This record gives sequence, C-alpha cells and structure tokens, in this order.
Amino acid sequence: MDPTDIARWQFAITTVYHFLFVPITIGLSAIIAGYEITWLRTRDERWLRLTKFFGKLFLINFAIGVVTGIVQEFQFGMNWSDYSRFVGDVFGAPLAIEGLLAFFLESTFLGLWIFGWDRLSGRLHAACMVLVHLGTLFSAYFILAANSWMQNPVGFAYNPDTGRAEMNDFAAVMLNKVQLATFPHVILSAYMTGAAFVVGIALWHLRRSRAERDEALFGPAVRSGAWIVLVAALGVVITGDVQGKIMTEVQPMKMAAAEGLYETEKPADFSLFQLGTLDGEQETFSFKVPGMLSYLATGTPGGEVQGINDLREQYRETYGADPGAAYYSPGDYTPVIPLTYWTFRLMMGLGMAGAAVAAWILWATRRGSTSGGRSVLAAAIALPFLPLLANSFGWIFTEMGRQPWAVFGLMTTEHSVSPGLTTTEAWISLLTLSAVYGVLAVVEVRLLLTWIRRGADELPADDPTSGDDRPLAFAY
Repeated sequence: MDPTDIARWQFAITTVYHFLFVPITIGLSAIIAGYEITWLRTRDERWLRLTKFFGKLFLINFAIGVVTGIVQEFQFGMNWSDYSRFVGDVFGAPLAIEGLLAFFLESTFLGLWIFGWDRLSGRLHAACMVLVHLGTLFSAYFILAANSWMQNPVGFAYNPDTGRAEMNDFAAVMLNKVQLATFPHVILSAYMTGAAFVVGIALWHLRRSRAERDEALFGPAVRSGAWIVLVAALGVVITGDVQGKIMTEVQPMKMAAAEGLYETEKPADFSLFQLGTLDGEQETFSFKVPGMLSYLATGTPGGEVQGINDLREQYRETYGADPGAAYYSPGDYTPVIPLTYWTFRLMMGLGMAGAAVAAWILWATRRGSTSGGRSVLAAAIALPFLPLLANSFGWIFTEMGRQPWAVFGLMTTEHSVSPGLTTTEAWISLLTLSAVYGVLAVVEVRLLLTWIRRGADELPADDPTSGDDRPLAFAY
C-alpha cells in the first residue's frame, strides 16, 4: 500500500468512529432539554430523574466525542497537507467559527448545566441545555458547510499564482444548495438516533424490572422517544428525497454509482438487490422497482438518469484534457461501485427498519402494556444500532461516492496527500490512532454499560421538587 491508501484508511477509520458520537450528542441534548422543560412545567419528578439519568450518559458520550474529534483536525496537517493548502482559504472561516462559536457555546453552557443545579434557577438551568443543543446545531452547520463545499464548490476563485482556492463569497459557501439539503437531513437523522438510544435503554429497564415505579418512570421515555424516532424518520425521508435530486444535479456520477447504472436509462429502475459479473459492468440478476431511480434522481418516474459510462467520458473530456490545472488528473473518475451500491441501500434500509421497530414498540407498549416478552427486549437492544449504523453508512456513501475527487471537479484524492509522507509514517499513525481509538471504545462501552445498569437514581427527600437541587456528579 502506498501512503495515500494508508492515509485514506486512517481518515476513514477515525472519521466514522468519531461520527458514532455526533448524532447521539445532537439528539440526546435536545431530548434532555425537553425532559427538563417538561419537569419545570409539570413538577413531575419522573422527568427530573430521566433528565439526570440520560444527562450522565450524554456527558460520557460528549467527552469521548470531543477527544475523538480533535484528531480530525490534526490529520489535515499530518497526511493531507496539499489538500489543506488548496482549501485552507475556504475552510478557514467555517471551521474557525465552528471552534470559536459553536464549541465554546456547547462547552461553556454544558459546564453551567453540570455545576449549576443548586446555583441557577430552574428556567436558567434548563436554558443552559437548550443552548448546548443550539451549540451542537451550529457546530454541525459550519462543519457541513465545509463538507458541502467539497461536494459542490461555490463562492471561490482559483488563484493560479498560489495554486489555492480563495473564498470570494462567504454567503454562497454558507448557503450552498447541497448544504441546505444536507443540514436538515443530518440533524433529523441525529434526532432519530438520539431518540432510539433513549428508547432502547428505557425499554431494557422496563422489561428488566417490571416494578411499577420503574414502569411509571421509563414508560413515558419509551413512548416519547419512539414518537420522536417516527417523526424524525419522516423528516429524514423528505429531506433525503430533496438531497438525492440535488446530488444528481451536482454529482450525477454519485447517483449512477448508487445504482450501479452503467448505461443511461429513461426511465431508470431502482434495484433492491442486484448481482453482476466480476468486473461489475454486467447485471446477472436483480429485483427492481420500475421508475423509482428516475423519481429519486429527477422527481418524475419517467426521468432520464445518466449512466456511468457516459459520465466517465464526459469527465475525461472535461477534467482529463486540461493540462494547465495542476490538480486535475485524468483517470476513471468512477467510485467503487459495490461500496456505493450497498452503503446506499444499507443507509435507507437500516433507517426504515429503525422507524418500523419504533412503530412496533409503540404498538407493543400501548395503554401502558409491556407485553411482548423476548421480542420486545430484542427490539430494545437492536433499535439504537439501526439509525446509528444508517448514519455511518450514509456518510460512507457520501464520501466514497465523490471519489476520486477530494474536492469535486477541482482536486483529486491522490493529489491531496502530504508529499513528504512516507509509508512507514503513515502506518505508524494509522496503527497508533487505531489503538488509541480501540482503548477509547472500551472506556466508552464500559462507562455506558455501568451507568445504564445503575439506572435512574431515586431523589432524596430534600431534593429538588421544592426548588433546590444537588450538583450532577459522577463517582468512580
């Protein structure tokens, strides 16, 4: 393997690992804020206990997520210096704002929320978690703006003297049409993931205990979380449909790769399952939905969808024949088709499965019922993983479907890697970071399982329903 391949594996491992924490953080912060506001309005101590219980799990996830996220920034300088040099004038603004505004907003008000239980009024304390959630939204927006620019570069000019892309329209970068579709899609997916996390844990406690006091506590968490999963899933479908049409407009090769469509078709069918020859260019068996790909790509069941072969020739003519552009590279311009094909389907399939499980849980727990036996417990264990994995496969598809481009139409991945990076250096960083992330995974799982098993603490007699509360703290 050459340094570029190793660097790509390292970035993929660390990024996918980090993104496991992001949707839970975004979704859980909103749910915790909602629980605390509900407690303030009703003074029902169940909502306070749920706030504190899931607050502890949120803090564990947030802390590990911050640690794993720091590595992402260092990788740009370590392994991708040519990329950093090329995009730095564009990326600098959104990433700086994300660090200075969003992260400081999150960390400052999270600190106030942790230590302010007995020092702030109830409304001010709940407002702190609302601001933490807003911080996660701001953070997601600015990071997604940078990523959306990689998918659809706008608001810049190429400077041939410096060999850099230079921003000339900040608003265009922030309001990129890819960004405007991607942001709500990602946030709604995060709500779905955070709610599934709540439902799974609450339902596990509900099935494990069977005590009336635990049923009264975790029952509302199960049903409120399941409703959030369903509503968010509907939003994910709608925004995903919009995103697919914009993707076809700006990156038609990605849509063709999602279906493994080699020849242009009108109308184009969508295969739920497909087998092909070893070279991937001939279909041997498939199960298709007529006209569905045309609808996903164009909004009409009879629309034309360009195939990989036609697009490959267009890209070669456009990008491979420009000798004056140092960052253009003639080549295949085709992503790894089996990877894009299956990640696209796993993204949709697992997301739909999560919504279906949530709907079934709502039915199984109707009228306060906890019937269902082992099947309900299996659903509780499976549900948190379904939208979480759907998120991960969605990001793998998004990034791999853009290949071989690092910045679509401007810079290929092979020209992005640090020129001085050696194979040995790349292997050392890959193995070291993978080992560190492995240790962090053990720490994360151990802490989560410990605090999940402990459940929601009982409120002492002098506790907060009368107004005073004790600081939220861990004991190791």
